[in-house]
Amino acid sequence: MNTFFSKRALILLAFLSVLFLLGPYGDSRVSAVDRNTYKSLKTFSEVLDMVEKNYVEPVDGEKLMQGAINGMIKSLDPHSVFMTAEMFKELEVETRGSFGGLGIEITILKDVLTVVSPIEDTPAYNAGIKAGDQIVKIDDKPTKDITITEAVKKLRGPRDTKVTITIMREGFTKPKDFVITRSIIKIRAVKSKIYDNQVGYIRIATFQERAADDVKKALRDILAKANPLAGLVIDLRNNPGGLLNQSVDVSDLFLKSGTIVSTRGRSQSTESKAVAKNDGDEPTCPIVVLVNEGTASAAEIVSGALQDNGRAVILGAQTFGKGSVQTVIPMEGGAALKLTTSKYYTPKGRSIQAEGITPDIVVKLIRPAEEKNGTEEQQMRLRERDLQGHIKSLKELEAKPEDSKKEPKSEPKKETKKDVDDLDKDNQLKNAIDILKSWDILKRNMKG
Repeated sequence: MNTFFSKRALILLAFLSVLFLLGPYGDSRVSAVDRNTYKSLKTFSEVLDMVEKNYVEPVDGEKLMQGAINGMIKSLDPHSVFMTAEMFKELEVETRGSFGGLGIEITILKDVLTVVSPIEDTPAYNAGIKAGDQIVKIDDKPTKDITITEAVKKLRGPRDTKVTITIMREGFTKPKDFVITRSIIKIRAVKSKIYDNQVGYIRIATFQERAADDVKKALRDILAKANPLAGLVIDLRNNPGGLLNQSVDVSDLFLKSGTIVSTRGRSQSTESKAVAKNDGDEPTCPIVVLVNEGTASAAEIVSGALQDNGRAVILGAQTFGKGSVQTVIPMEGGAALKLTTSKYYTPKGRSIQAEGITPDIVVKLIRPAEEKNGTEEQQMRLRERDLQGHIKSLKELEAKPEDSKKEPKSEPKKETKKDVDDLDKDNQLKNAIDILKSWDILKRNMKG
């Protein structure tokens, strides 16, 4: 067997490995490779042969294989990705909540590297990077055709090293360079405080490891200090999500019974249902949950669970709408496939995919007059439905072609770097606290 044939066999074997990868995650219908797939593999083999023999310069077979796999997974949806061993390690580090970098959530929007949201109290946030910013260069190298994983690799690095990102945003006449010093991004997932000695406030920035433990501790601290506790605000604004199990555990802290979330995919093995347990120490006070366009995924699970179970009033703006579940499947050699395997549903059976959670009380963020100026740009807030290749919602699938042309775009929204503790600058939080402080009065009036 010659070297070329051996390489070809290895590449085809790798492709078949990915195709059969669903194994225990799918039934025989899902994982079976039909004749059309084999014909496509034959075509792929022929194209690879032509490239290796005839391309103007020698090519790296492994690099070609990596590109082919990336292209295959990229054709599925924006959240599925093949990870090399190095990338898989990066993901594990990130879920632990500490890594060297800038502190931004990014995506590819209309083939352009785009900022979804800067993370609070990070170098990017402090440098003035905003949601909707387009990153056109990193260290003076264009980002055209860059993948998310390549971008993350370029943006992360040792603390105290600098990276220059070139930003284009609405209102700019030309791109602007931002020189940012990397630091160790230790995401403080949970913050808490008490307003007026009676309203507790818990801010959950992301659902990383130990988020539920941190919320439980914050809740104990609030209950020990409040005199008495009139209500609780749970702030999930700009929370991009995180670990599914943490969102379930956080929801369970506030629910004595009822379904929290269910997941459904193409096979029975991907179906599950999480149900709340009565631990006897759940708070009984009224709860208001704050959400906005940046509330996504695991944060939407918590919002939907508390809303559908009648445990909380949801206040703010329509959420992001990421209602799909990704399963990380380890592979040989340390690589892994992060694959969308199911959709999640709220207790009442609502799918959030490309729709989001609708607040009970819609309150838009209003910026203080002193923070506005005539040259201030408007930023487009991204949602799941804006992402290329997203899994469509039932409403989108049922829409007529002429209706899709009339589909409203995500509403432009002015962004602000704000201190969540300053009620004068945060009308959404102020509304939530006012509702909780007057809760007993409203109940008495309703009874009367």
